[in-house]
Amino acid sequence: MGMLVDGRWEIDGRFPTIDGHFDRPDSAFRNWVTSDGSSDFPAEAGRYHLYLAWACPWAHRAMIYRQLKGLENAISISIVDHFMGDQGWEFTHGPGCIPDTVNNAQTMFEIYQLADREFTGRVTVPVLWDKKTAAIVSNESADIIRMLNSAFDGIGGGDGSVDFYPADLASEIDAVNDLVYPNINNGVYMCGFAHSQAAYDQAFDGLFGALDQLEVRLATQRYLIGARITEADWRLFPTLVRFDAVYFGHFKCNLRRIVDYPNLGNYLRDLYQMPGIAETVNMDHTKRHYYASHETVNPTRIVPKGPELDFNVPHDRDRFKVAIK
Repeated sequence: MGMLVDGRWEIDGRFPTIDGHFDRPDSAFRNWVTSDGSSDFPAEAGRYHLYLAWACPWAHRAMIYRQLKGLENAISISIVDHFMGDQGWEFTHGPGCIPDTVNNAQTMFEIYQLADREFTGRVTVPVLWDKKTAAIVSNESADIIRMLNSAFDGIGGGDGSVDFYPADLASEIDAVNDLVYPNINNGVYMCGFAHSQAAYDQAFDGLFGALDQLEVRLATQRYLIGARITEADWRLFPTLVRFDAVYFGHFKCNLRRIVDYPNLGNYLRDLYQMPGIAETVNMDHTKRHYYASHETVNPTRIVPKGPELDFNVPHDRDRFKVAIK
């Protein structure tokens, strides 16, 4: 593990903290692909490339959107190895990996160096890369999925009939995201990378308080915003699908498993069983990444053989009405 400092890679095994609390750095690249050409990055089939990791929940969001929006032929991808060591994310020829055929990089930090020779910061995925200008469009997953949701509609196979951020539900989606991101998506990391008991306790309580709220919410509706699946569901799903295998044990999020929640557990299986979603989940990469890469959390780097998980077990969510598009 490391980071770039003034464009030079430096090995740094520490996770950033403030008063014992994990401090996630802000994303540095926040440009936009637009459908109308109003930005420096107009939507074009074949122009953009996604750098992804099976293990990373933030990259998983982008992978889901590329799949569900029918953008496989419009946006190419590379997938890094599961292990993040002294060189950070690396491109290998291991199972599940897709080498970088765009820039022929061996590590992700080389991509950041190509975009900014003086860059200082953490090297993360996903990254949306513009082949034409050799630039990083964005390394913020929340922005990337918004772009994939609408900017490529009708371009290179982009499915304009699928909209996960409809205008009439935007405020509700944003409100749910404001609960889920700090307490659940980032909350599991706040638990796992806490450097004090007080910081851990605060994150732990926030995490399970939010999960309990969603359990109640899902008792009366199929999805987080009601009868229609939205961005809010696809932002939550990558955390839920990793929870029992990784966050419960590795990050000490062990009050309850997702399978212990009747509504959340069935909801998770409902999302997983949707066409195309299982193809975006690689639990082997996920487990090996977390347990083997985070030496400060798991010094032995032993990867547990369990738990047994079967996301194909029938769910009960069909009892709710589904919105007709």
